[in-house]
Amino acid sequence: MNELIFELEEISPKEFFGAHNVNIELLKKYFPKLKIVARGNKIKAFGDEELLEEFDRRLTMLLAQYAKYNKLDENTIERVLTSVSSEDYNTSQQSGEVIVHGVGGRTIKAQTANQRKLVESIRRNDMVFAIGPAGTGKTYTGVALAVQALKNKEVKRIILTRPAVEAGENLGFLPGDLKEKLDPYMQPLYDALRDMIAPEKLAHYLENGTIQIAPLAFMRGRTLDNAFVILDEGQNTTHAQMKMFLTRMGKNAKFLLTGDPGQIDLPRRTISGLKEAMLILKNVQGVGMIFLDDKDVIRHKLVKKIIEAYDNIENRG
Repeated sequence: MNELIFELEEISPKEFFGAHNVNIELLKKYFPKLKIVARGNKIKAFGDEELLEEFDRRLTMLLAQYAKYNKLDENTIERVLTSVSSEDYNTSQQSGEVIVHGVGGRTIKAQTANQRKLVESIRRNDMVFAIGPAGTGKTYTGVALAVQALKNKEVKRIILTRPAVEAGENLGFLPGDLKEKLDPYMQPLYDALRDMIAPEKLAHYLENGTIQIAPLAFMRGRTLDNAFVILDEGQNTTHAQMKMFLTRMGKNAKFLLTGDPGQIDLPRRTISGLKEAMLILKNVQGVGMIFLDDKDVIRHKLVKKIIEAYDNIENRG
């Protein structure tokens, strides 16, 4: 009897097999003449060589489906197993606005006009500034675009960075080693990635350096080639830090800089590197600038009202 073995890598067998192995049971239903066994992270099939070849092809399509959408359900499996080619089952799920399919099949897309402008600007330019208040989706949309570029093999790595500026907290008094002290500053970046990449795959990417999350100081001296690079909270960079970051750009790189000029945590009389760079680079070809506002806020409805209230007070002053 012929045997075929599939080993699942960077994929959760529990999620791929389904609750109580429901997905495997569907496979058995469509290949009744094969003996199919799923244990650990392996799927084994025994039977006629011609049937095994067909099973190999269909299971490869299912793995591609799961890798792209992070989800398998009965309808999807049936569509894959009865389709003529891999194009048949994903054509109906394509959408011009969808950036990436996240964990659990969640569709992540540009939700506002300005977010759509950001997506288009990134496609047209190698460097883009996304400027706007908290909650407007600057970072989240940017991370989605970076994940899309990685999945499409347009870049080889994603680099996410922030200036480790203390917004009223004292970094020196936080417990732990340097990584443990800095991780809280990077948490919004981790949160976005967890929405978009399955846990095992994300852990693998972080371990092998495909995705790197580091404070801005760690960028010094590097040349960032074949990478989608996001500088988050750019308003908290100094002149020297911003100039250093901008000159790290290597071949086949995309740079996205996000920031809110209304939330600068730098010491008094220190010029924000972001605000300065916006003035210096506003007419440079290849540099895009997208401005988001309270109409782009996609958090709780109160966030929009809070931003408006603070703007009213600050404008009066």
